[in-house]
Amino acid sequence: MHRSPVRRLAGALHRRPGLRLTALLSAPMAWLVLAYLGSLGVLLLSAFWTTNDFTSQVEYVWNTDNFANILSDPVYRTVALRTLGIAVGVTVVDGALALPMAFYMARVARPRSRRLLLVAVTAPLWAGYLVKAYAWWVMLSHGGVLDWAVGTPGFGVPAVVITLSYLWLPYMVLPLYAAFAQLPDSVLDASADLGARPWRTFRSVVLPLVKPALIAGSIFTFSLSLGDYLTVQIVGGTTQMLGNVIASDVTLNLPMAAAVSCVPVLLIVGYLLAVRRTGAWENL
Repeated sequence: MHRSPVRRLAGALHRRPGLRLTALLSAPMAWLVLAYLGSLGVLLLSAFWTTNDFTSQVEYVWNTDNFANILSDPVYRTVALRTLGIAVGVTVVDGALALPMAFYMARVARPRSRRLLLVAVTAPLWAGYLVKAYAWWVMLSHGGVLDWAVGTPGFGVPAVVITLSYLWLPYMVLPLYAAFAQLPDSVLDASADLGARPWRTFRSVVLPLVKPALIAGSIFTFSLSLGDYLTVQIVGGTTQMLGNVIASDVTLNLPMAAAVSCVPVLLIVGYLLAVRRTGAWENL
């Protein structure tokens, strides 16, 4: 008795788990290639076009003038370095805050308190991005908490770093919490038996073990900060980041906006390649 093609296909998928997995992932992978990688390809291609100075129309003429302008114009270099500095600053601040927070949550807090702390850490993710950014604008503006405490409001690069650090802190805490929770007690006991003090144990034993999780969290904070442009508009004052330059150029000079967009993409790709051997990707 001949089986239908559908039955034969179902039998083949059942006998070969690898084929079944490929069939399940084929549709989302095709969407990823077309929607994400395809858009990146179009972005890179349009960066080599130009805009007519009189009509503001895009001219599909192959040239590298946009990249030459980015490298030669000090304004673009300043904005790029400022954006990189803000992203690094946010990553450092979040790492410094998340390490003790995650360690306490995973190794010190009682189970009931641990659950409450996890809810407290993830609760800001339930609120809207703009709500949180404008809440910091209220605290940093005239009559806010900072004005009340030190007598002056604070906008600019420090305000951007503070606000972005708050926004992305959960993305640093959660990987570190998972890493600390998986630390075997025998490792910590062995370090104590060998006479290591708590700080020495943390620096020489614990920190190397959670380093992949720390780098995984830094991938989130670094990349999200590089691409942000709303926070700097709200609390940055006159400060500009690459995202603001891209947003302002999209309607006026699309090829230049595409060329500027390549800068954060290259920075993120370079960072991912630099940390690929640390095991951070497995903690994402």
